[in-house]
Amino acid sequence: MGVQQVELPPELDALAAQVKVRRQPVKGAQHELASLLFQPPAAAEGLIVYFPGGGFIADELELCEPFCRVLAARTKLAVLASSYTLATEQPFPAAVEDAHAVLSWASRYCKRKGWNAARLIVAGLEAGGNLAAVSALMARDRGGPALAAQILMMPMLDPGLTTCSMRTVAARNGGVRAANACAASYRDYLPHAIDRAHPYASPLQSSRMKHLPPALILSADDDPLRDEAEHYGAKLIAAGVPTTVRRLAPIALDDPNARCSCARKESALHEVETFIAGLRPDAAS
Repeated sequence: MGVQQVELPPELDALAAQVKVRRQPVKGAQHELASLLFQPPAAAEGLIVYFPGGGFIADELELCEPFCRVLAARTKLAVLASSYTLATEQPFPAAVEDAHAVLSWASRYCKRKGWNAARLIVAGLEAGGNLAAVSALMARDRGGPALAAQILMMPMLDPGLTTCSMRTVAARNGGVRAANACAASYRDYLPHAIDRAHPYASPLQSSRMKHLPPALILSADDDPLRDEAEHYGAKLIAAGVPTTVRRLAPIALDDPNARCSCARKESALHEVETFIAGLRPDAAS
């Protein structure tokens, strides 16, 4: 959950350089939010809204730039990486309300560009994966915006920290430190115990999983977040939501940017690219 910049692998650096990026203010639920808009080399065919990690307490917008550059180039979609209200400023539900507001802004942006509404995708990493999942729930519950898909990368979905991987993760790869960081993040994000059962705070506890957009869920072996990601995928599948769940290789969680680095690797990018390429225009329900 650190914020230092991480380099791209050399083979992806040239690809990232082809993508144009500019700062794009976006209207949040209560105030303007900082965001970065990435334009692929060829004409974009839609938009991915991406929420960075940071455990709800750190602004990692700048840290996600290398990944978002490659994501835009590989998928031929524009990417909007957006900040959100941090728990240190205002706890739940401020961040999730921002996330839904950003999706609404993005939907209007797509319409101005003349893009098919079915090409709006929400994605996120870690805490951002939580916001991506929750904003998909909110879009369903509030009648929009329509989403083509949700991409959840090593998401934080269980504030109760009850999964087997969270309890038994091996200490040798920094997993205990990562689990403790998750617990500390939730203390700031969800200071009121009653909120921890709310489906917009704990998507894994949601009992209403139908009518959600197709999902790609990436977990990582030896990551304490592994089981909650995979359990969420199983719930989506049981509800009839087209869902792909992939477990990536172990990551060295003693590095605070481990998940961010993992998302940049070829295996993760390949899974995301393949999933998006397989989406039909009418995939969202």
